[in-house]
Amino acid sequence: MAVVYPTSAEAAVVAAAEELMVKTMARYDPSHDAFHAVQRVRKTALQLARAVSETLPEDKQPDLLTIELAALLHDVLDKKYVSVEEAADPYAFFLPFFESAASQGGPDLVKDGRARLITRIIENVSWSTEKKLVASGKIEEWHKECIELHCVQDADRLDAIGAFGILRCAAYSAATNHALHTPNDDPAHDSSAIQHFHDKLVHIRDHLKTVPGKKLAEKRHKLITDFLQAVEEEYEVRL
Repeated sequence: MAVVYPTSAEAAVVAAAEELMVKTMARYDPSHDAFHAVQRVRKTALQLARAVSETLPEDKQPDLLTIELAALLHDVLDKKYVSVEEAADPYAFFLPFFESAASQGGPDLVKDGRARLITRIIENVSWSTEKKLVASGKIEEWHKECIELHCVQDADRLDAIGAFGILRCAAYSAATNHALHTPNDDPAHDSSAIQHFHDKLVHIRDHLKTVPGKKLAEKRHKLITDFLQAVEEEYEVRL
């Protein structure tokens, strides 16, 4: 008989993680708010995991609790919002949370090793981190094979493209007082919102890891490329 996820103990630790995330991220801007982590990345990551699990043997099934907790907590220590010192050791930061959850009857994630895996995923979710690892030749087999990492990465990146991706890019640009769009020769051009689309967002589709994630990306990718075309047409006032 298949075990239904989540059990009551798992649901309790998920609720505690959500509470920690909501409390911490309340001071972040709308591009990285609780709705990003709770309503979208968490939900998408679990959907991807369930879809991927259908193609894998029993002994290779992704761990849904690891995925859900990593998705919920992945931006708590985002370096755009916390100091380098705070973000330096995610395991040490989250250890009191994992220990508290275990002491209240939840799964002992420290003892079973999942606390390490969850924090390792958190450390490796971001696009910029992966880009640096690739450039320095430090990508390991774990990065290539960890299904839990891939589900959370894809879910986070899918939220950076499509309709919500457009909204989030504009929101972050507003929060950081960056221009939305500028002429190519303007000093602010490289930090503008539209340039961010060209530097990163249009490349996301081709760097997703899961098959269902790639499928979801097609419609979202088209939306942002259509959006960029519309921006250029409106900027140039084409009649």
